[in-house]
Order: sequence, then C-alpha cells, then structure tokens
Amino acid sequence: MKYVRKLVTTALLVSTFCTPFAAMAEAPKALKTEAASAVDAQAKQIQVMVDQIFSYAEPGFQEVKTSEYLTDILEKNGFKVTRGVAGIPTAFTATWGEGGPLLALGSDIDDVLGVSQIPGIPNIKPIIEGAPGHGEGHNAGMPLVVAAAIAAKKVMEEKKIPGRLMIWPGVAEELLATKAYYVRDGLFNGVDACIFTHVSSDFSTGYGEMGGNGMVSVEYTFHGKTAHSAGMPWEGRSALDAVEIMDTAWNFRREHLPLTQRSHYIISNGGGQPNVVPDKASVWYYFRDRTFKSIRDLYNIGNELSEAAAKATGTTVTRQTLGYAAPNFGNKPLAEAAYANIQTVGMPKWSADDQAFTKAVQQANGRKVEPLRTAVAPLSTPESRKPSMGGGSDDIGDIMWTVPTITIRFPSNIPNMIGHNVTSAIAMATPIAHKGVTAGAKALAMTILDVMMTPKLVSDAKAYFNDVQLKTDKYDPIITKDDKPAIWLNEKTMRLMRPEMEKFYYDPAKYNTYLDQLGVKYPTLTPQ
Repeated sequence: MKYVRKLVTTALLVSTFCTPFAAMAEAPKALKTEAASAVDAQAKQIQVMVDQIFSYAEPGFQEVKTSEYLTDILEKNGFKVTRGVAGIPTAFTATWGEGGPLLALGSDIDDVLGVSQIPGIPNIKPIIEGAPGHGEGHNAGMPLVVAAAIAAKKVMEEKKIPGRLMIWPGVAEELLATKAYYVRDGLFNGVDACIFTHVSSDFSTGYGEMGGNGMVSVEYTFHGKTAHSAGMPWEGRSALDAVEIMDTAWNFRREHLPLTQRSHYIISNGGGQPNVVPDKASVWYYFRDRTFKSIRDLYNIGNELSEAAAKATGTTVTRQTLGYAAPNFGNKPLAEAAYANIQTVGMPKWSADDQAFTKAVQQANGRKVEPLRTAVAPLSTPESRKPSMGGGSDDIGDIMWTVPTITIRFPSNIPNMIGHNVTSAIAMATPIAHKGVTAGAKALAMTILDVMMTPKLVSDAKAYFNDVQLKTDKYDPIITKDDKPAIWLNEKTMRLMRPEMEKFYYDPAKYNTYLDQLGVKYPTLTPQ
C-alpha cells in the first residue's frame, strides 16, 4: 500500500512540474504558499530596507545611496546588476534566470523636496528643516519588489521552474523624467510583461484606461540683454518680462482649454538682482491631459505662447524637454491574475496600536478620520470607475504602452493623507509601512509564479495589449532621440543638504528600527 501511495505521489509531482504549463490556470497553490512563507522569512530585512531608504531621503536623479544599497542586496542574492542604464547614473537593471518568460518588476525610489519628517509621531516635525523626505512613500516600493523577487526566485530554483526576472528602479518619478528614456533606449526589448508597485492606503490593482493624465515637462529659457535698470533701462531686453508675459498669457488661455487638463509652472530662474535687467530667465511647465494628442496640443500651445512672449519683449526663447509621462493603461489578464492573489493574501492584520496611531495622525493634521482598511479594494475596471476629469501622472505609462503592464497598489500608508506632503511621510517608517510591504510582496511573488508557470496568461496579456489597448491610442512621446535625461536636477540641493542628512542615516547594526534610532516610541499618540 505504501508503494502504491508513493507511485501516486510521484505521478502528481510529474504532472505538476513536467507537463506543459499551458494546462494550468495559475501556479499551484502549494507553491504560492511557499512563496508567501519565503516573504515572511524576510520580515526583518523588509523592515530594514524600508527604514534604510526612508532615512536616505534622496530626490530625483540623486538617489545615489538608495541605488547603491539596493544593487548590493540584489547582487548578494544572485542577480546580475547593470548600472547607469539609459545614461542615468542611479538607474540599473538586475536580472536573473534562464528560459521562460521575461518579467520586469519595478517601483520608484525618489522622494519629494522640502518634506523632511520624523516618522512615527502624529504632528509635523522635520528631521532637517527644508530637506527632502519620503512624502510620497517611494521608500517602500523597491523593498517590496526585492522581497518578492527573492521569494519567487527561491521557489523557482527549488522546483526548477524556467523564467527570468528583471528588476528596475523608477528614478526621478516625481520629475516624470526617466521611464520614457528607458523605453526609448530599449530596456524593455524582449520583456514579456511588467508589474509595477506603488504605495497606497489600499490594496488593489486595475486595468484599462486608468483615468489619470499623461504629461510633458518643458523648461522655456528666454534670452535678452542686460542694462542698468535705472540708468539705461532702454538698452535692456528683459528675459524676465518674457517669462511673466508667457505666464500671464497661459493663465488667460486656461479658460479655453479642456477641463481635463492640468498645467502648472515655477519660475526656475528669475534673474540675478533688481538693478540689472535680466538677460536670462526660465520658466518650467508641466502640461498634463488625458490623451497623447491632447498632451501634444498643450505642448504646442505653450511653444506658441513662448514665441509670442519673446517677440513682445525683443528677446529670444529656447526650450528643453525635461520629462514625459504617457497616460496609464493597465493590462486586464495580468490585473485579474494579480487581483486573485491580492484577495488570497488579504489586508495586513493591523494592531490596536496601528489603528490608534492612524487616528492620532488624522486628528492632529485635520484629516478625515478613517481606520486602516481591513478589506481589499474591488478590482478597478473601466466599468467601475467614475468618468475621469484628469489628475496626476505616473511615467509607468510609457512602459504600459510598450509591454503588457499593471500597477499593484499596496497598503503601507494612512488613509486621507495629502500627497506630496509631510503627512504622507509620517507612517512610512512604522509598522504600518512594514506590514503593507510584506502583504504586497506576497501578492507579487504569487503573481510572478503565475506568469512563469502559465503561458496562457502571458499570451492573453499580449493579446489584450495588441488587440484592445493599441486599438484605443498610439504611443506618441514628445521626447526625441536627441533629448537627454536631466540628471543635473536636484544636484545642488543634495550637495548642500547631504552632509547634514548623513547624520541621520539609519544604522541597523546599532538600532532595531529607525524609530528606535530617532528615539520615537511607537505608537506616539500626542504631538511632540
């Protein structure tokens, strides 16, 4: 009888791992359980990664320590790292595996200027006044991807499952300044599918046209002539006058633009001192809208107004594209597969301390009081979403229009915080962030196995991409073959700030958590 049972068991294993994977609807549940356990085994490493990157607090193109840290971990875990890809010093790819599908995994790593914040306290209090900080929560995404990749790799090695992984970072996402260059320079050539992750207060994914805006980032520089502002103003031609005329013209034009557009600017160079007519001045615009055509229309209007402003002031104008983001469009088969795994994993088990801290943060900052969510969000579909009137952008869209791609949103932050704000940094090095990353890593690891073991999922994803998505619009980026990534951005800020920021880098050899290093007791429920 024991011999018969052994034959049956052997036959089942042969059936599972030796028959064509196309017979499977998804990876076997037993292997997904192994992958989830492999994520749990990394719980301490996840906490350290999340806290470490939070402490580095590096803005776009200056993610030097973050990039070094992540590539070191990946190399130690058997990934082959290529640094400086697409001409971007902090960008890299980390690859592993043989045969099977090539699956790209990515998340952003940059932070936001001026939102330094002590984590784990309910009130606003910077670590360093004026320094950058993770007020978008980008310190959590790559730890999730790394943990999931290591877990899936372990299962794939043990079970001899063919397949390849390529991990990549979203550099300078807040500037929307790199992913279009990744695509242009061929980083995703040969990739079968891509899964991206982004921090949230919910646990979700979706497909179809996602409702946000695409965007082009462009800086206009006007060139005039200096003169003494009081003694000989008639000899000058003010570049700053041209900037102000362009901005005024754009603000009048807003009334006659589509309701879905978003446009905003800063004067990035307003001249030197008042008694010298500025011979050089610059204004930096973001033009956002829902379609490739409407983005290009806004860009063309901006160009026309800049030329008109130059003519009106006797100056000349040049322009430089600093970034681009395509509208987002998620892949249905990939989203459905990932969502099934999100449902299997479920929301983290929040503690009473987590919920008490959440309420304290919301009350201290005048935000709507809402507990940490305990149920995953519904699958977001074109039918379930409300009509979009435009909004923010994410340059994952450029990859979405290159290979079948989805975004998994994972629950590492508190509901109702303000984006790009110190309130969104408060929880990002606390148990809330750590638990959300762990849950997200489990769902991603399971989905990796689905992709590797289910050829039909890959073929269905490609069919949806070709037969549905590409029928709705055509990828039309504004960057050209001559444009270069704006890798100088934020360099001056970090040159000035980094020496002081280095004093606050997390030291996991001395402190169990970053909160411990900062002397913060969790949960701190009263303002500090």
